[in-house]
Amino acid sequence: MGHELTVTIPPEPVFLNADRTRLIQVLGNLLNNACQFTDMGGRISLAVEVVGGDVVISVRDNGIGIAAAQLPSIFEMFVQADTSMERSVSGLGIGLALVKNMVEMHGGTVEVHSDGLGRGSTFVVRMAIMESPALAPALGAVDGGPDLATAQRILVVDDNVDAALMLERLLQLNGKQTRVAHSGPDALEVAEQFRPHLILLDIGLPKLNGYEVCRRIRRQPWGKDMVVIALTGWGQEEDRKRSKEAGFNAHFVKPLEREALMLVLAGKYPAAA
Repeated sequence: MGHELTVTIPPEPVFLNADRTRLIQVLGNLLNNACQFTDMGGRISLAVEVVGGDVVISVRDNGIGIAAAQLPSIFEMFVQADTSMERSVSGLGIGLALVKNMVEMHGGTVEVHSDGLGRGSTFVVRMAIMESPALAPALGAVDGGPDLATAQRILVVDDNVDAALMLERLLQLNGKQTRVAHSGPDALEVAEQFRPHLILLDIGLPKLNGYEVCRRIRRQPWGKDMVVIALTGWGQEEDRKRSKEAGFNAHFVKPLEREALMLVLAGKYPAAA
């Protein structure tokens, strides 16, 4: 049995003037810390909300908690939570010290709250939000694509299992019904059965590449008007040209940022050139 994780995010994208990699490290360290100090079957939550001009990110658990005397020094290097509850721990202080350092480098703050041992803990990161950038022009987004705002069925095809599952989870958080496939033949089979409104299709697939998968979908009566978007590590001009010839509606290079995904779901994206 693992942990029970709940994620709560705002309905609209939130923009930060931050290093994406460092922010992922911050959240990764906080979530790993929560997992390490929470028994299997315990509850962990990640919540993001906008408060005034700040984004507030909270990671909460119902784990072993932190003694009041340790709270002031918990972000210092090599300081660890009380281990009297027979928990084998290591490295907590390093991870939290890095969290504090990276958050403060971005002009933010991080704090911890706990009602004591056995009462869980909450780590709160606060950073200033930035005005939404002009995403559509930057992406060459165009109106007039199929309106996918009401699209409920989405198929994710990627031979990278972790990447596919992460994208699927993000879509589910946005209320979508999803299926995942990891090879060309599987993608065709799932597409025929599931009849998705949208397919996010990798190109470098085993057994049958994404170009051929798209061609075969377009030959089917049910696939002629389906929205198929290339989501791939292949980003050369020749790759984009081949995507258009194969019948893709658009071509995106990984990683697909969340704000770009929101544009895709709204039917605003650059046509495959």
